[in-house]
Amino acid sequence: MILIKNAYMIDPKSGREGRYDILTEGDRIARIEEKIEKPAGECIVIEAQGLLAAPGLVDVHVHFREPGRTDKEDIVTGAAAAAKGGFTTVVMMANTAPAIDNGQTLRQVLERGKKTGIHVLSCANVTMGMQGKELTSMEELAAQGAAGFTDDGKPLTDENLVRAAMERAAGLDKPISFHEEDPALIAQNGINRGKASRHFGLDGSPREAESRLVERDLELALETGAKINIQHISAKESVELVRQAKQRGGNIHAEATPHHFTLTEEALIQYGSLAKMNPPLREEEDRQAIIRGLADGTIDIIATDHAPHTAQEKAKPLTEAPSGIIGLETALSLGITELVEKKYLAMKQLLRLMSTNPAALYGLDAGYLAEGGPGDIILIDGEAETIPGQYASKACNTPFTGWKLKGRVVCTIASGQVVYGDELMGRKGTAAL
Repeated sequence: MILIKNAYMIDPKSGREGRYDILTEGDRIARIEEKIEKPAGECIVIEAQGLLAAPGLVDVHVHFREPGRTDKEDIVTGAAAAAKGGFTTVVMMANTAPAIDNGQTLRQVLERGKKTGIHVLSCANVTMGMQGKELTSMEELAAQGAAGFTDDGKPLTDENLVRAAMERAAGLDKPISFHEEDPALIAQNGINRGKASRHFGLDGSPREAESRLVERDLELALETGAKINIQHISAKESVELVRQAKQRGGNIHAEATPHHFTLTEEALIQYGSLAKMNPPLREEEDRQAIIRGLADGTIDIIATDHAPHTAQEKAKPLTEAPSGIIGLETALSLGITELVEKKYLAMKQLLRLMSTNPAALYGLDAGYLAEGGPGDIILIDGEAETIPGQYASKACNTPFTGWKLKGRVVCTIASGQVVYGDELMGRKGTAAL
């Protein structure tokens, strides 16, 4: 049992908030009351005066690189990074080596995830080998435990194949997530066509590469009834397309990353490959459009796209270095710093975007605090200054190292067990993350 005393609780699902004690028994929440006495028997008591209690965060877009590239990250270290960042549930992408296009590989990664202390789910691929030509056995993979389907990392360019994939995913009631970048329009990926590309003397990646496929897939989703997720939106046109499509109905979801609501292409000029990602950072008006989309519900999910790479890879010339940054350990602090502190969102809205809504996309029993609900709880010191730099991830490829951010996860509890947070005292002041 764990008894959390004197926390200020926010449940973004019900809207309930106030000062409460929370008691877990086994892997569930047993009681939420204004005052709970320590029960008889073995019980960990956490004094949470001055802390915010929230549901464990849910990230529906992580790359843990296992199997194939465990020099970058593996499921155990990725889960440790997640726990440190307050995530109790993650959904892995399937662009591994070998790809998760078969039941055996899927079972292996899911079994590995069970040993981490948090809830590690995985998508399976839409197409065999991520080649965009032949659909996987989606029914079999769903039966083997696939949370959903995606070829994230590669766009799907064949419209007929996408329609067929949506129809099958709809029949299975599984979400299908799309990486929207038309390769026919892109000269060099990870670099916005505009100021950034001109600075480096390159052609780069235009916003139309994203919006063209977003428009296609929104129409197909409305046609097929599929539950879809438009991943890591970067362009203002894409935000507006999603807004209009949602007004027409359908089961449409969209995600934004902390780096896309925080940075612009100026960061690529400043940080080089540490700020190179697909889709690329774009302009200030795109960043503002993403923030407005988060505020009005057009974009209903914040996801990290946690993409670890080795220092050696990121040290290559810009056009050769891989795209992507780590994000699990900085996401919540960036959300607090860039969205809550600047009055774009209330804390309850931020938590909904990072827990309740992503859980709903996958139909998970997660993202809320209630009696009888899952014992997935985080404690946040919203006033602490956090300086990223000491990572639980194997990787450190991020431009946010050394930034001064607001907010820190003090303790992460998953299934009623403390998975992060040995230092529950001395919470105030600057904390190295």
